[in-house]
Amino acid sequence: MLYLVPTPIGNLEDMTLRGLRILKEVDFIIAEDTRKTGILLKHFAISKPLQSNHTHNEHRNVAKFVASLKEGQTAALVSDAGTPAISDPGFLLVRACLKAGIAVQCLPGATAFVPALVNSGLPCERFCFEGFLPHKKGRQKRLKALVEESRTMVFYESPFRLVKTLTQFVDYFGADRPASVSRELTKLYEETVRGTLAECLQHFEKQAKVKGEIVIVVQGK
Repeated sequence: MLYLVPTPIGNLEDMTLRGLRILKEVDFIIAEDTRKTGILLKHFAISKPLQSNHTHNEHRNVAKFVASLKEGQTAALVSDAGTPAISDPGFLLVRACLKAGIAVQCLPGATAFVPALVNSGLPCERFCFEGFLPHKKGRQKRLKALVEESRTMVFYESPFRLVKTLTQFVDYFGADRPASVSRELTKLYEETVRGTLAECLQHFEKQAKVKGEIVIVVQGK
């Protein structure tokens, strides 16, 4: 059995009781960053073997993990924060396990885009999750394709590219398009800025340094 276990995106109180139980019961834990997961496990007094699985090694690790699971072991897959495979490694392993006849269960739990979408005040009955836009190749093509999107759009972004991305959103979607920008969700300095894209851009252009992971929510056309 492979379990996908969401981990807190900031506030450790968001770790579920079921998630803690699974982490204590499995034979080993597959982690995006063993150092970060090690800190989480230490906080909850959990001691389990850790194996690395990140974007640079997941292709060559899949066969190894599948072999261990086929031998009868159980594993939990975790990312640094949130739900595995959502803009994080995980999809390749899940697909390989299902192909090999290994049972997979994904636990419900923390993920950044859900609270950002719900508290944006924008329509959330229908939305599209875009995750991170391409940094260079394919970026303009993707933005052009989204110009006619009628559903609410959800993006992830780093604080270093936030102003650039909002500037491009103004160019492609229009300065008056309603939007919200959430950062540091569930943490002490959580902030959500709501308004037009132009207003959101003006807010963050004034900041000397923006910190935290970013979720941008933009109303559809």
